[in-house]
Amino acid sequence: MTMVTMRKPHADRPIEGMMARWYAASTGEIMRQYVELAKRIAADLPQGSRVLEVAPGPGYFCIELAKCGEFSITGMDLSRTFVKMAGEKAAEAGAKVEFVVGSASKMPFAAASFDFLLCRAAFKNFADPVGALKEMCRVLRPRGRGLLIDLSRDAKPDEVSREVDGMGLSTVNRLLTKMAFKTVLIRSAYTRAEFEQMFAQTGFSRVEIAADGMGFEILMTK
Repeated sequence: MTMVTMRKPHADRPIEGMMARWYAASTGEIMRQYVELAKRIAADLPQGSRVLEVAPGPGYFCIELAKCGEFSITGMDLSRTFVKMAGEKAAEAGAKVEFVVGSASKMPFAAASFDFLLCRAAFKNFADPVGALKEMCRVLRPRGRGLLIDLSRDAKPDEVSREVDGMGLSTVNRLLTKMAFKTVLIRSAYTRAEFEQMFAQTGFSRVEIAADGMGFEILMTK
């Protein structure tokens, strides 16, 4: 059986400079989503859990999670701009979070370093998605869990419009976000069948893929 890697025709591309600052401002308008996700995940994590967010961008989720309990939280991003920005935001919020530079397909962590892992809205951009999944599995402890949230390539235009309209973005950012989904993001995303093929090449013992709006929530257990 031929294994499908879904490898992108380009290397990983960090978001830097002005584009990173625009992304931070735009996603900052949906802070409610980060707050709700952090509360939801914190309610299911034992105090003291070691948590990794892969590609945290400006660090909003990590900072909100730190407000929810005593966790050891690390955010890893390829973008040096985001790592610096997230660190500054965490310091301003008094949140104890470590942000480091690193690649999803070659993480700078020892095996079994984390109890829980989150990757939200970034997986579709990774140049080596199977390699990234294998690394996620490697850095989780035995029976550790991960949550991957991302788009589906089968998302319908009306689903995208409905989701974006519900984000509470400013008029300009709403239009730019819809354009980004239509021209780039959905084309880079994966179908359920492709996710199943990729996960079949990893060491996760259990994978649950659930449809969620215009994308998927995937719960992974090592």
